[in-house]
Amino acid sequence: MYQRLLQILKISDLRKKILFVLLMLAIFRVAAAIPVPGVDKEALRSFLSGNQFFGLLNIFSGGVLDNLSIAMLGVGPYITASIIMQLLGMIFPRLKEMQQEEGEAGRQKINQYSRLLTLPLGLLQAYGLLVILVRQGVLPSLGLFGFVTSMIVVTAGTVFLMWLGELISEKGIGNGISLMIFAGIVSRLPVDFGQAFFSFTPDQLPIYLVFGAIALVVIAGVVYITEAQRNIPVSYAKKIRGNRVYGGVSTHLPLRVNQAGVIPIIFAVSIILFPGLIGSFLAGVPNDTVRAFSTFLITFFNNQWIYGIVYFVMVFVFTYFYTAVTFDPKAIADNVQKQGGFVLGIRPGRQTAEYLYRIINRITLVGATFLGVMAILPLIAQATFAIQAFTIGGTALLIAVSVVLETLKQIQSQIVTYEYE
Repeated sequence: MYQRLLQILKISDLRKKILFVLLMLAIFRVAAAIPVPGVDKEALRSFLSGNQFFGLLNIFSGGVLDNLSIAMLGVGPYITASIIMQLLGMIFPRLKEMQQEEGEAGRQKINQYSRLLTLPLGLLQAYGLLVILVRQGVLPSLGLFGFVTSMIVVTAGTVFLMWLGELISEKGIGNGISLMIFAGIVSRLPVDFGQAFFSFTPDQLPIYLVFGAIALVVIAGVVYITEAQRNIPVSYAKKIRGNRVYGGVSTHLPLRVNQAGVIPIIFAVSIILFPGLIGSFLAGVPNDTVRAFSTFLITFFNNQWIYGIVYFVMVFVFTYFYTAVTFDPKAIADNVQKQGGFVLGIRPGRQTAEYLYRIINRITLVGATFLGVMAILPLIAQATFAIQAFTIGGTALLIAVSVVLETLKQIQSQIVTYEYE
């Protein structure tokens, strides 16, 4: 580790890239610290702590909802636009062709469509969020001019963060959007540890020790499952051309246990917490029937048992759904067959596709169960321990560890390239 750190400091290009990333993240945190005028901080803190949807939205936006900054939406609209473009690519053949067959030019077009889609999504989310915050008393009553101005400023903040993320991806190390989310998660640690320190009493020492041990086990489990893969042995037949023999090598086809990443959690959150968001939106409507319906939605989905069970099931189902959509065993089997390869003991073609389908279903069971447990981990922790200081849950931990692993891999590849040269 020490030798690698010295190598990073010695390589000029890598050092400049890391410093550039740190500078961009510092600018992001400055933007996240500029609040919207007139915010009631106590009402905001109470609102975020009592609303699971906005608590998770705060994680994916990079922690910018903590003080209701001018970039309060964070990169949420851009992430939503990217997911929508992925889903549309599965429906429309032209978009799918752009994603798979046109290479870098096709990916750039898809990214441009995602940027353009971010604008209307940002305006729509800004409108809904401002209406809810005004009705909850977090923001003062806004006139038409103030409302439109706030929507434009908040959407511009999202576009600014999207630009910063793309600069990091282009000129720095790692994925810019993921690194900003990671920075937002990590920025909460000093506050969480400070609360834990000042609220500590000697009789809580065993709980803190158990909590720390479980946290280490969870981090190790996240790393293990994130890196886990099933290797399918593949052999390639020998080809004789003239006096030379080609092929005849054995390799493997890696199948990741967690093919879907955190996408199933995002899908599940968007659906399961949508009724609660509608309830919060309708809470200020001056109609007894609408208010009763709003109260029912909020009360029903705030039940921890109902929320936890439905959340786990939806994450589990969406993991299988997203894996089935993004992983095509038939296409992989056809590609292996075209290259003269075969899985040992399995006939090429249809039987290979069926074999890959069975394998991916089995390992996805582990990945789906893991994602479901990580999603409801905060609920398990709150039911088990009396410590409320640590607000980082399983979803945030999964994102943070995944970003660190991916960034370290890219740094390692840069070092290997430099040593090779």
